Amino acid sequence: MENSLRFASVDIGSNAVRLFFSYVFETSEGPVFKKASLIRLPIRLGEDSFHKKQIPESKINQLVCALKGFKHMMEAFNVISYRACATSAMRDSLNGKEIVDRVFKESGIKIELIDGEAEAALIFENHIAEKIGTNESFIYMDVGGGSTEFTLFNEGQKTLSKSFDIGTIRLKDDLVEQHTWKELKDWLIEIKSIYKPSLIIGSGGNINTLFKLSQLPEMTPLSMRKIKKWHRKLKVLSFDERISKLGLRPDRADVIVHATELFLFAMSNSGAKKVVVPKVGLVDGIIHQLYDEFKSKQKV
Repeated sequence: MENSLRFASVDIGSNAVRLFFSYVFETSEGPVFKKASLIRLPIRLGEDSFHKKQIPESKINQLVCALKGFKHMMEAFNVISYRACATSAMRDSLNGKEIVDRVFKESGIKIELIDGEAEAALIFENHIAEKIGTNESFIYMDVGGGSTEFTLFNEGQKTLSKSFDIGTIRLKDDLVEQHTWKELKDWLIEIKSIYKPSLIIGSGGNINTLFKLSQLPEMTPLSMRKIKKWHRKLKVLSFDERISKLGLRPDRADVIVHATELFLFAMSNSGAKKVVVPKVGLVDGIIHQLYDEFKSKQKV
C-alpha cells in the first residue's frame, strides 16, 4: 500500500455519523479510489433537532466522543487530509454552531455546516454521469435523515440541483409539511415536462439496503415494479420482523418504508421508470474533492 494516497471524510448526518477511509492509487489509467474502511455510528442527531430545534447534551457528548475517536483513527491511518461536514440536523439546530466550537476545542476536528446545495455539489464530485455513460437526462437523488438532495443531469452535465427538507427521520416523526411535498411534486413535474428523465440514480443507506436485499448484479437497475413489491413486503413486516427476517439494523428498520415511499413518489412524478444504485454518497464525494485539492497544490 506504499504507493497509495490516504484520505478520510466525516459525514455528520441526521441519522448517523460516518468516518470513511479511502485509498487513492495513481495509475497510468488515472486515479483509482478504493474504500479502506467505513465506520458508522447511529447517533441520530435529527431526532431532537427536528422536534426541538436543539441537540441535547447527551447527543453532543456522544458526538464529541465519536469525533475524538475518529481523530485518533485518522492519525493511525496517516491520512494526507480529511474533511468533516454536517448536514440537515446540525444546520437546523439552534445550537449547531456551539457544537462546532466545542467539537473543535475537544477533538481538534473542524466541522463545516453545509447547506443542501453544497451537499449536492459534493455528491456531484463522484462523477456519476461518467459512470452511467448515458446522454439521457437523469436525476441524482440522495435521501438522508433530514433532507433529500436532487441533482438533474442533462446530456452528461449538471443542470439543476435542489434540496428539500424531506428526510427519513422527518417522515418517521411526521414533520414534513404539505407545502414541502407540493413544492417537491411541482419541481419534479416541471423536470418531467422539460427534460423527461429516464432514470434516477439513488443514493443513501436505505436504497443501498433495498438493492442489497434484491440480490441483483452490480449497477442493475431497480424497476418501479420491484420497488413497489419491496414496499408492500416491508410495510406488512413489523419492526422486529424487519430485523429478524431481513437482517436490518434497528435504525434502518424504522425508516426504510418511508425512504421507499419517497423514491416511489419521485419516480411517479418525474416519469423515471427505474433506479440505479451505484453505492456512492457524500463521504465518497468529499474524498474526490480532497484528492483534487491535493493534486492542484502539487502543481503550484
